[in-house]
Amino acid sequence: MHYCSIQSHSQMETPYPKLISPSTTRIGWIGIGIMGSAMVSHILAAGYSVTIFARDLNKSTDLQSKGARTATTPRELAEKSDVVFTMVGNANDVRSLLLGADGILSGLKPGGVTVDMTSSQPALAREVYADAREKDCFAVDAPVSGGDAGAREGTLAIFAGGDFEIVELLCPVMKCMGTVKYMGGGGSGQSCKIGNQICVGSSLVGLAEGMVFAEKAGLDSRKWLEAVKDGAAGSAVMRLFGEMMAERDYKATGFAEYIVKDLGMAAADEGGDVAVMPGSGLSKQLFSGMVANGDGKLGIQGVVSVVRRLNGMS
Repeated sequence: MHYCSIQSHSQMETPYPKLISPSTTRIGWIGIGIMGSAMVSHILAAGYSVTIFARDLNKSTDLQSKGARTATTPRELAEKSDVVFTMVGNANDVRSLLLGADGILSGLKPGGVTVDMTSSQPALAREVYADAREKDCFAVDAPVSGGDAGAREGTLAIFAGGDFEIVELLCPVMKCMGTVKYMGGGGSGQSCKIGNQICVGSSLVGLAEGMVFAEKAGLDSRKWLEAVKDGAAGSAVMRLFGEMMAERDYKATGFAEYIVKDLGMAAADEGGDVAVMPGSGLSKQLFSGMVANGDGKLGIQGVVSVVRRLNGMS
């Protein structure tokens, strides 16, 4: 069951007037990679009218067969939409798509909403929020956790920042993709995601080192996983990635280069005091080792390959 876990905050001065429903709300979507295509498929299945923009429209054939329309520019897409979602690679993409001369905010009508689900910079999310309000629009930052499996199954954790009332009104469409948690004002969703990635990165490194230690001690890695998974060492990270590490299956569910980006943002946020995090610094070095080895496009569970190399193992 999907739900929105939201607690009311202060009322907005200019509440968003439109209720979200499949029969009346026009959705725009940019970003149809591994996760984005699965996420927007759930929205289409719920009966919403969806327009997509992609630099290579050949990649949108499957979504078009499910009823999606296409636009030739982000601005055109925004002009045809009430709510525009973005799920792209990095902060530079977000800035260009949302704030560029031919970007979403140049075409979105007053009262429109942009929802950025990219893992991006909190400071940029606050900038987008401010620019949207200047245009009588609204902006929500709503990065996700759960990987491609969560995207396929519609079970993502969605961390939302922005105006409470806007997030609440967006719940009918966002719950198609997972569970929404309201975190606070603009940028709060991105800060939550960075904290999430700090935990995930450290957990992956711990899992990798525990497994390599077990292998060096002569244990079967699969039996080791089975033995420890129900004890204190067990975790969602172990459940999702343990067998893949043991089997040396590094298929991407989340790119290693992306977690390097996310951990880097933890030390670069311009919104306040930067926390001292020696553990996440070490995690970033190990994931950066994957990228240096040419494995940036492999899955984050591949960090075990770095630990194995450090131990002279193949």
